[in-house]
Amino acid sequence: MNNEPFSIEVAERVRRLPPYLFAQINRLMYQKRRAGDDVIDLGMGNPTDPPQDLVIEKLAEAARDPKNHGYAEPQGIMSLRREVAGKYFKQHGVRLDPEREVILCLGSKEGFSHTCLALLGPGDTAIAPAPYYPAHLYAVALAAANSILLEVTDSQKFLSNIDYTCRHMVPRPKVLIVNFPHNPSTAVVGPEFYVEVVKLAKRYGFMVISDLAYADVSFDGYKTPSFLAAPGAIDVGVEFTTMSKGYNMAGWRVGFCGGNAEMIRALSTIKGYYDYGMFRPIQIAAIMALRQTDAAVEAQSAAYQRRRDVLCNGLKRLGWPIERPKATMFVWAKMPEPWASRISSFDFAMKLLDEADVAVSPGAGFGPAGEGHVRLALVENENRLRQAVRQIGRCLGKG
Repeated sequence: MNNEPFSIEVAERVRRLPPYLFAQINRLMYQKRRAGDDVIDLGMGNPTDPPQDLVIEKLAEAARDPKNHGYAEPQGIMSLRREVAGKYFKQHGVRLDPEREVILCLGSKEGFSHTCLALLGPGDTAIAPAPYYPAHLYAVALAAANSILLEVTDSQKFLSNIDYTCRHMVPRPKVLIVNFPHNPSTAVVGPEFYVEVVKLAKRYGFMVISDLAYADVSFDGYKTPSFLAAPGAIDVGVEFTTMSKGYNMAGWRVGFCGGNAEMIRALSTIKGYYDYGMFRPIQIAAIMALRQTDAAVEAQSAAYQRRRDVLCNGLKRLGWPIERPKATMFVWAKMPEPWASRISSFDFAMKLLDEADVAVSPGAGFGPAGEGHVRLALVENENRLRQAVRQIGRCLGKG
């Protein structure tokens, strides 16, 4: 018998993935919590508020029906897709055919990743925002394609750089990824931005994937526009939305893709090989949420705005150079001096966790363009955010 250890060789696509930068921070946070430390977790955008009671009750009711426990349609039940199409028309004036132009996803992250697999392959290139949300970069890499990262915080410069890249690159990029309101930088755009995106897409022949994850969380009267509302957008792209944020249904994994019928068909083809659809009671409960909880979604956005004000006001008093976001459930903050000149964002985040019992996401976790920043999630209540500011102040010697 051969006693040599058996060798496991993973695929090249897995070897291309870098170490997960947040893993060390998460390990330390869990260790501290096991030791009894009360760590305030502002690192992950994981909502702590529950969905509405009527949504949970509908889930329980549907789960008691024995007819709802078989395989579901991978595209999503038609009544749910109609609700999504209805929401698009109500909010953005966009008409979508629920049969051909809407599909249900197991969270928008799954749908986005499988869309990359459906559209991209070896030798293809996608343009993505920088700093980047990790899935926007690594879903492209898992599809064996390449990424070009363009700075996103100045929308006009972003458009200019897209144009320049497409004019000078051979072969031209195949896909453009846009994500506004942007995670992590919280940058926002107006409707005219998407008008220009569609013009560029038609001029240079690339497809567009819009990640509209934070459509339901906006502040100070800002209204998040939809890419699909731009004239001709449905000819060139699709858009992902989710019930994770405004509806507090992150763990339910309910996302949608709407837009170009051929791109939807390609995603549907991939999903047909990977999953048998979402648990029907979750879909039925999602219909209830879309129909009857508009006021609760608005109230949740208002709660995030109050939390934003508490956190921004507190950090500003500590001397942080803070810009208040107009949307998302995050604050994207430049590191304060003298720390910004001394240590990396990763070391700064580790310091806050180790000495202040506050977990934040280092900007470097979102690529080189994120260095010098940290991302703080607005997932704790206002009192906990005030406590986090006090602990940060003591840690940095400015309390």
